[in-house]
Amino acid sequence: MKNKEWPKHSVLAIAVIATWLTTYVVYKTAFSITIDNALQEFILFLNPLSLLLFAYGGALFFKSKKAQNRYILVIAVLTSVILYGNVAFYRFFTDFITLPVLFQTDNFGDIGNSAAASIFWTDIVYFADIIIILLAMRFVNEKQTAAKSAATHRKAYFVLSAAVLFFNLGLAEAERPQLLTRSFDREMLVKNLGMYNYHLYDVYIQSKSQAQRALADGSELTEVTNYVRSNQAEPSEEMFGAAEGRNLIVVTLESLQTFVLNNEMNGETITPFMNELTQDEDTIYFPNFYHQTGLGKTSDSEFLLETGMYPLSGGAVFFTHSGNTFNSMAEKMGNEGYATNVQHANTKSFWNRDMMYESLEIDKFYDIQSFTVGEGEAVNWGMKDIPFFEQSVGHMSGMQQPFYTRLLSLTNHHPFTLDEEDKMIDEYDSNSGTLNRYFQTVRYLDEAVKTLFEDLKEQGLYENSIIVMYGDHYGISDNHNEAMAQYLDKEITPYESAQLQKVPFFVHIPGYEEGYVNEEIGGQVDMRSTILHLMGMETEKDIQFGGDLFSEEHEEFVIFRDGRFVTDEYVYAANVCYDIETGEPVEDQSACDPYAERALEELQYSESIINGDLLRFYEEENGQLKTLDEQEQP
Repeated sequence: MKNKEWPKHSVLAIAVIATWLTTYVVYKTAFSITIDNALQEFILFLNPLSLLLFAYGGALFFKSKKAQNRYILVIAVLTSVILYGNVAFYRFFTDFITLPVLFQTDNFGDIGNSAAASIFWTDIVYFADIIIILLAMRFVNEKQTAAKSAATHRKAYFVLSAAVLFFNLGLAEAERPQLLTRSFDREMLVKNLGMYNYHLYDVYIQSKSQAQRALADGSELTEVTNYVRSNQAEPSEEMFGAAEGRNLIVVTLESLQTFVLNNEMNGETITPFMNELTQDEDTIYFPNFYHQTGLGKTSDSEFLLETGMYPLSGGAVFFTHSGNTFNSMAEKMGNEGYATNVQHANTKSFWNRDMMYESLEIDKFYDIQSFTVGEGEAVNWGMKDIPFFEQSVGHMSGMQQPFYTRLLSLTNHHPFTLDEEDKMIDEYDSNSGTLNRYFQTVRYLDEAVKTLFEDLKEQGLYENSIIVMYGDHYGISDNHNEAMAQYLDKEITPYESAQLQKVPFFVHIPGYEEGYVNEEIGGQVDMRSTILHLMGMETEKDIQFGGDLFSEEHEEFVIFRDGRFVTDEYVYAANVCYDIETGEPVEDQSACDPYAERALEELQYSESIINGDLLRFYEEENGQLKTLDEQEQP
């Protein structure tokens, strides 16, 4: 092969084709990208080529062959790292990396277990293009051509590259009109623009976000405020103030999905204590409650709870906008004389909580330094839940009352591993080790919640408190649909996948004695107003997108961060409108259109508040925009 003369720029051509085909193979094997027709498949096949031609084409500007080869190799390594980074990330988050995530370096050490569980030795195949390119550089002997033709070749090459790019964009726009205005749907962007173009677009979006804050002024809030006011629901007369003056204890149930409650696994009860709690006379339980988190996962659920706004489409607010002005639930309760704090047995910098909690005006953060982790009391991401809850109640016994405390559990976290002595039920028997272990860690979490209730009673804190518990996000991603189909004994369609985003929501008021199962459809964005109204605090002047779940005027409309939504009639997922009762596509697909438009509008309003830091222009006490003089003050 070395003696044979190849056409000029053969190594360049081989590099482009090798990375192009490797990318396409990765699309088909590593990501669950929905393809509905032949045109979508063709676009998916074509889209890596448009940017690769430009990226590798930079080699044409180097005169020496050695310099050209070095440049080509750098591009090959860079594209492979981008591609594989998305593969590893997708395995856990079922999503693609965004620019803010790449700068969340403080989390890298803490997510080691999850990352390691998502990497396999066979992944070397994702770097096949580098091997092919190295072999080409070693064995391909290219013909030499006159130097004067180099400029002509280069010009023709980039004209071809531009033609491929515009052809790709044209097909994408035809297949998905207004694609770039729906940037919250990353799968749609990757499917139509390609992995590499998607990341360039993400850089543009993030840069635009930073510029938004610099150019923002209070006038932008007027439209948002009008929208929020027009969709407000009056609080329930019966439930308003039902827990007034009590301590508020909010428990984040890590990765807990509703499908495990009141259910069994191979004949074993998964959540015996929480099952009893759903029927408890002091508990209102919401089985049709959905998480609405994005890439920030637990931190996003905290953001939803505290602000009643949606998380960002491409990163975690806790990282990207921790310096913003927020009108948090903690601030509101602090103004009413509550001592406010969060308890979480992990490092204080994880998800930038130490910085974000200051912006949320939370008085105190009990991080890992506030707990004693004894031998055998740590697993996965930190302290085990049972000793964590025990010590958290100890902290509560010394707090000024009334207090508002949030407890963030940890044990039921991917990769869902437990010490042998903590396993109370056997593993499941599917082809997914993740799902198999999940039932065991959920069972442990249930036992930990039981311990929490018992300790609160022993410390005399139970009777004068309200205990609110919610699942923060899914534990089992769509990557495990085959195993989930085995467990649930039904196909996991996009409709079923949306239904699996249900997480439990408990409102437990000791002495209430009128507990019931509330079938209202709601989501995490509703928690703030629901809780504050229970505490007897008005929210009519607050800018928030959720509504009181107890209100007779509450609208059953749950918007997911990726644009899916659920109403009392429809489920919209994978661009299909389903009947919520039957799970079948409705005959008139346009029935979901008004909701889809409003979902996009509401997400954009929320995002504009965050990106522009618009609440700095808002006076929450009187519900009015600040004057120009007030806005200009530091």
